[in-house]
Amino acid sequence: MAAEFIIKYRLARAALELAGTMLAWEDFDAEADADALRKAMRGIGTDEDEIIEILANRNNEQRQEIKEKFTQCFGKDLVDELKSELRGNFEQAVEALLDAPPVYDAKCLRRAMAGAGTDENVIIEIMCTRMNEEIEAIKEAYSAEFDRDLSEDLESETSGDFKYLLVSIAACGRDESDEVDEDKAQEDAQELFDAGEDRWGTDESTFNRILVTRNFNQLRATFVAYEGVAGCSIEDSINDETSGNLQTGYLAIVNRAKHSANYFAERLHDSMAGGGTDDDTLIRVIVSRSEIDLLRIKAAFFVKYEKGLASWVEEDTSGDYKKILLGLIKGDDE
Repeated sequence: MAAEFIIKYRLARAALELAGTMLAWEDFDAEADADALRKAMRGIGTDEDEIIEILANRNNEQRQEIKEKFTQCFGKDLVDELKSELRGNFEQAVEALLDAPPVYDAKCLRRAMAGAGTDENVIIEIMCTRMNEEIEAIKEAYSAEFDRDLSEDLESETSGDFKYLLVSIAACGRDESDEVDEDKAQEDAQELFDAGEDRWGTDESTFNRILVTRNFNQLRATFVAYEGVAGCSIEDSINDETSGNLQTGYLAIVNRAKHSANYFAERLHDSMAGGGTDDDTLIRVIVSRSEIDLLRIKAAFFVKYEKGLASWVEEDTSGDYKKILLGLIKGDDE
C-alpha cells in the first residue's frame, strides 16, 4: 500500500500539464511483470535486456505495483534481488526507477548532506525546482526514510543567506496560482532594483522574499518589468550582486520560472561535457523528469546544443547503463 505522501504526490502531479517520455503501459499486468523479472534473475547470468524492457516502459506508479506484487508472489524484495544481480551505474539507475519520486528525491538530498562536505548543487537542483506539494511529500519521505527533519538538516548543513533561502523554500509558502498582477510585478521589480543594483551591497532578504513566495507566472512578469527598471536582466543583476551557492540558487529559481526545461537541459549537458561523466546527475535528471517534462527538456537541449540528448547519452555512456537511459529518453525525435 502506497504511503499517504506518495498518494498526495500523485494527485498533485495529475493536476499538472505533463510532457514526459514515460507513460503508463497500456496492457499492464503487475503479476506478469513481476514473474518476468524473477525469471530474468534466475539461473546462470542475468537477462538485463528483459529488466530494461520492463522497467524502462512502465511509469513509476506501475513500478510500485510490480514491487508490491513481487513481494506478494515470491516473498522477496524486488530492489534487493536486483541489487544482488546488477552493478555500477546500471544498478544505480534501476534502483532510482524503483523508488517513488519523493522517496528518490529524499534519498538524493540525504546523500548530498551526509558525510564530509555537502553537495549544494544537488540540493539546489531539487529544492529550487519542485512545487509545494512535491516538497511536502519529500519532507514526509525524508522523515519516513531517515527519521530526520529535512528543514533542520538543510539549516545545519548550509549557512548564511543560502541557508535562509533553502529554509524558506522548505516552508512551502509559494503562491501557486496562475494569476498575474502587473502592478505588483512593477512594484516587485522596483524593490529588487532598490535591493541590489541601486544600493551599496545587496539586501538578500528582499530577493529571498520575492523569489520564494511569488508564483512563477508572476515572477516572469516581474522579470520583464525589471528589465525596464534596471536596464538589464534579472540574471545580470544576480550575477553582479551575489556569488557562490546563493547566486546558483537564485538563478535556478529564475530559470525554473522562465523555462524549467532550459535549466534541466543545462544540467544534463554539464553532466556529460568535458572529461568524465557526472553519472549521479545524469541519472537523477533523466529519471526524475521522465514523467514530467523530459520531452520539453529534449527540445530545449537540441535548440541549445544543436545535438539531441539521446545522441549525447549514446556517445557518453555504455552497456546496459546506456540502454536503460536511452529507454527512458525514447530517442531524439519523440
